[in-house]
Amino acid sequence: MSPNTFSQIVLRERPVADILPDTFESKTKEFGELQVGKSQALVQVTYLSLDPAMRGWIKDERSYLPPVKIGEVMRAGGLGVVVSVGEGSKFQKGDLVFGMFGWTEYAVADDKSMQKISPPPGSTSMDFLNALGIPGMTAYFGLHDVGQLKAGETLVVSGAAGAVGALVCQLGKRAGARVVGIAGTADKCAWLEDDLGVDKALNYKSPTFREDFAKAVGYLDVYFDNVGGEILDLALSRLNQNARIVLCGGISAYNDPQPKGLSGYLTLITQRAKMQGFIVFDYAEQYPVAVKEIAAGLADGSIKSKFHIVEGLGNAPSALPMLFSGANVGKLVVKVSNEASMSLKL
Repeated sequence: MSPNTFSQIVLRERPVADILPDTFESKTKEFGELQVGKSQALVQVTYLSLDPAMRGWIKDERSYLPPVKIGEVMRAGGLGVVVSVGEGSKFQKGDLVFGMFGWTEYAVADDKSMQKISPPPGSTSMDFLNALGIPGMTAYFGLHDVGQLKAGETLVVSGAAGAVGALVCQLGKRAGARVVGIAGTADKCAWLEDDLGVDKALNYKSPTFREDFAKAVGYLDVYFDNVGGEILDLALSRLNQNARIVLCGGISAYNDPQPKGLSGYLTLITQRAKMQGFIVFDYAEQYPVAVKEIAAGLADGSIKSKFHIVEGLGNAPSALPMLFSGANVGKLVVKVSNEASMSLKL
C-alpha cells in the first residue's frame, strides 16, 4: 500500500446464515478523498472491536440501528489517534479517541461522535474497548438495572468467557452473589474459576451438562443470557420465585435463518419471574457511574480484562466468525496500527 492510499472493508452482500469469505470486500481509497471539515478530525485507527451485535447490523431488518448498507464501510467501534483537525475542533493532534470509525485504517469523524480517552489508574486505553467500553456498560446495566442482582443471590451467566459474560461474572462477585458461569471448553471453565473467581464453571458441551447444571445451580435468581436457545430453556426450568432473566444476546441463533422458539417460558408465570431485553445505548447518560465502579475494580484487581488480538485490518472478516464458534477467549479486537505515523495536509 503506498503512502497516498489506505484500506477500508465494506459489506459486499448480506449472508443468509453464516458469515462467508465474500460477505465483505477490501477497498483501496485515496487520502485525497478525505476532507476534514469544521469541528471534525482525521483519525488513524489503532484497534477495532469485534462484537456479536455485528451479525445483526448486516441484516436488512428493523432494529435499534439501521442496517449497514451494501458497499458501506462495516460499522465498528474503535480506538484511534488524531492525525489532524479541522477548524474549531475540540481535539488536538495526538489525542487518543474512541468512536464508531468502522473497518477502516483512517476515518474523518465529527467531534460530537468521538470521546477523548484518558485511562484511569490501573487501566489502559484498550480497556475502553472492553471493561470501560460498551461491553462493560452492557454488563453493568444489564446486571444491575435489568437484573437487579442482590448480595447472596445465585447468578448464572451464559457465554461467560466472552467479553460481556466475563465482566458480568466479575461484577456479580463484587456484588456478593454466588456465580455460575457457562462456557464451551475445559480451558475456558478453568479460566473462569481460577482467574475470575466464579464459584462454578460448566461446560455446555459436556454430556452431563444438564445434570451438572441442576446440581451446581439449584435454583437461580438472575440469569444473564448471551446465547439463547436450549441453554435459555434450561435456565427457565430452574427459576426461583421472582427470578429475573436478562436478555442481552442470543448468539446461538444469530446465524440461523429460522431460529426456534422457547418451550419453557410458562415457568415465568408460575415463578412470577421477569424476562427483559435491553439496549446499552439507552443508558448513555449513566455511563460515568458504571465507568467509575469498573475502574475501581480494575485498580484493585477485582476486575480483570482479557483480550484476544487479531493482527491487521484485512483479517477482520475472517476473525468475526470466531465470536460464533467460540474460538476467542475474552474481548476480540483487531489491531490496525500502532500509532499515527504520518502528518497529512488535507
